[in-house]
Amino acid sequence: MNKKALILGSAALVLGGLFIIPNTISAYRGDPSIKGPDCTDERHQEMEQAFETNDYHAWNNLMQGKGKVTQVVNEGNFARFAEAHKLAEEGKMDEAKQIRTELGLGLKNGSGNGEKQGDGQGQKRGR
Repeated sequence: MNKKALILGSAALVLGGLFIIPNTISAYRGDPSIKGPDCTDERHQEMEQAFETNDYHAWNNLMQGKGKVTQVVNEGNFARFAEAHKLAEEGKMDEAKQIRTELGLGLKNGSGNGEKQGDGQGQKRGR
């Protein structure tokens, strides 16, 4: 009987994890109304300040290398990323999503890094 209870308990934990973990992982995804797991009032204010002043280094320090966003956003494209953040806060989600896609963020399959045209043919833009 103990073995059966142990197996059922383990199965319940695994199934519970399957429902809880994806919600935690996808907490932000470009919607400023959804707070991420590391969000505190202090960190939020510091992040907002970084966006308002276009301070890539402050933002990068706050991010601490976490997430795909830190692999894609750099000093050269941070102003564009900050613009997407501002648009999202204004409720202009389609415009914000367009910039995020241009940067290579928010794509379900992880593809795209801002180098391909929107025709789906994978041709690189002329530089």
